[in-house]
Amino acid sequence: MEVSAIIQARISSRRLPNKIFALISGKPLIWHVVDRLRRSRKVSRIAVATTTNPADDVLEEWCRENKIEVFRGSEEDVLSRYFHAAKAMGAETIVRVTADDPFKDPAILDEVVELFQKNKLDFAYNNKPPTFPEGLDVEVFSMAALEKAQAESRDQYEREHVTQYFYRHPEKFRQMNLANREDLSRLRWTIDTEEDLGMARAVYKELYMEGGVFLTADILRLIKEHPEIALMNSGVKRSAMYERK
Repeated sequence: MEVSAIIQARISSRRLPNKIFALISGKPLIWHVVDRLRRSRKVSRIAVATTTNPADDVLEEWCRENKIEVFRGSEEDVLSRYFHAAKAMGAETIVRVTADDPFKDPAILDEVVELFQKNKLDFAYNNKPPTFPEGLDVEVFSMAALEKAQAESRDQYEREHVTQYFYRHPEKFRQMNLANREDLSRLRWTIDTEEDLGMARAVYKELYMEGGVFLTADILRLIKEHPEIALMNSGVKRSAMYERK
């Protein structure tokens, strides 16, 4: 069954506008996100779901120049945007990706897809409870589950965050979490602020090689040798979805 990765992206980030085009090792953040997805053994199709806001015309143009499928939809109702993008693709299994995660690990992504496939799930993830660094989140769901959420969810928060309807209604969806062997959820590997961007640039400066990919173990070795890198953004407030219950 084909696995499609859909990246939600827009120019007008609230905390760090235009971050998806911020340069890291000479290439825009969005380029690195796509490149890392291409390393997955499971993902066979990649698309960007952006908004109908004219500000995102430049993103659509970039996608077309780089031969990446692009779909446009509601800016605030991201669930609807995802649904219509997936429907247009004829997607069967969907991996949700956000465009602010330059360290997405294709091996971890593939593990979550395997969990989803082997257990015939509606929804698989690796972040409830969180045990991976923030920014290595993976969420995989079926088109049937996405259709159900699109039809039934009336909550603004759920429609803004796509998968919250699944988490809030475990009785409606067969779902499982992939836990990491060690709890690394204290680590922040996503980009919302200048501090986050500085940390990402520092890691890429040490580890990035054209045509290659560095993985979670490589980053962990680096920050063990250079703990000051991890401290660069350690004071940034975590996503509310990472608060432990």
